[in-house]
Amino acid sequence: MEINEVSFTGQPPVDAYGPGFFRVANAIHNGGLVLTKKGPVEWVGLSDLDTIIINKEDFDVIFIGMGDEIAPLPKEISKQLLDANVPFEVMSSPSACRTYNVLLSEDRRVGLAVIPV
Repeated sequence: MEINEVSFTGQPPVDAYGPGFFRVANAIHNGGLVLTKKGPVEWVGLSDLDTIIINKEDFDVIFIGMGDEIAPLPKEISKQLLDANVPFEVMSSPSACRTYNVLLSEDRRVGLAVIPV
């Protein structure tokens, strides 16, 4: 088996996550987080869609992590994102972080908006 080291250019991956925090580029971020090519931004959660919408040109899809478990977005939140032409996928935060990192390693234009576990 061949093992290749993964490198990330530009946008940072999620190094780790745990109860109430995310580690990105060796910096701890407490609470929710949005990651795009502009870097990490603190995020209060679904009540703050502006942080996602204003950055929509930076990604082809944004993964929205809902915490420990996958949960559907409230209909009004989905409608706002769809009306703003924001492509998104909803999953648990651990899955969102892993998927974000994998696609980022493939030089894909992805974003991440996650609520901590």
